[in-house]
Amino acid sequence: MADHGYGVRSMVAPLRRALVVTPTTEGDFAAAGWREPEPGALLAEHATFVDLLERLGVEVVRVQAPPGLVDAVYAYDSVFVGGSGAVVLRAAKPARAGEADWLAPLVEAAGVPVVGRLEEPATADGGDLMWLEDGVLAMGRGHRTNAQGHLQLATLFREEGVRMRHRYDLPWHLGPDAVLHLMSVVSLVSQRLAVVHRPIAPVGLLERLTDQGVTLVDVDAEEFATQGGNVLAVRPGVVVLPAGNARVQAALEAHDVEVHTYVATELNKGDGGPTCLTRPLWRAS
Repeated sequence: MADHGYGVRSMVAPLRRALVVTPTTEGDFAAAGWREPEPGALLAEHATFVDLLERLGVEVVRVQAPPGLVDAVYAYDSVFVGGSGAVVLRAAKPARAGEADWLAPLVEAAGVPVVGRLEEPATADGGDLMWLEDGVLAMGRGHRTNAQGHLQLATLFREEGVRMRHRYDLPWHLGPDAVLHLMSVVSLVSQRLAVVHRPIAPVGLLERLTDQGVTLVDVDAEEFATQGGNVLAVRPGVVVLPAGNARVQAALEAHDVEVHTYVATELNKGDGGPTCLTRPLWRAS
């Protein structure tokens, strides 16, 4: 992976390169489930977030969302990068139709080859795909990722040597119109520390983490709603967190985690945090 400048097989290995999508301010935000953002503030918050990534040593590839694709700012979901290249996903959410086909060529232009593509009737979002460790992939099963998505992804990742693929069912929660991904409820901070929202987290995943000696930091319902459970590890023990989640921040700092925050008042209105805002292209193993 290091020879090519791309490849991801970890949630916490040093983030070298990431693609981000500057949000569009033109489109039907309400139809996409957003609380209506203020356009100027939305753009300013995103620019500040990108500047923070660059200050932390991440090489950022910036692209502009086209009018209408209001969810495209959440770049993690449409294309998933593994060790050998990118897999083009298929969205279940109608407002995201066409987003993967738009983003995939831009990921290729950034130097990451496309190695696979989900076909109908499979659906999957990147937010339901999470590396537990190199070669071990957790896959959420919920409103956005279906059983056919799991089957096709298992085949694609088997070809690149992923030896273990674990399925974890997600609850109904607020229904198919609301976003709930596997990464909504579990965020790895290092291979020994994770932020979790236990009330709706898969029991089997929590058990696996604790069996591996991972310490779990709880996020409560109030800070879960402000993306306090959505933590982006830039490298082990160095994270980016939306501002205003003081209890999660304090708990992480008590574990000697270096926490960097950004204002996300408008960016949060589509229910996505810092992991959602990035499409990692290269994490150094």
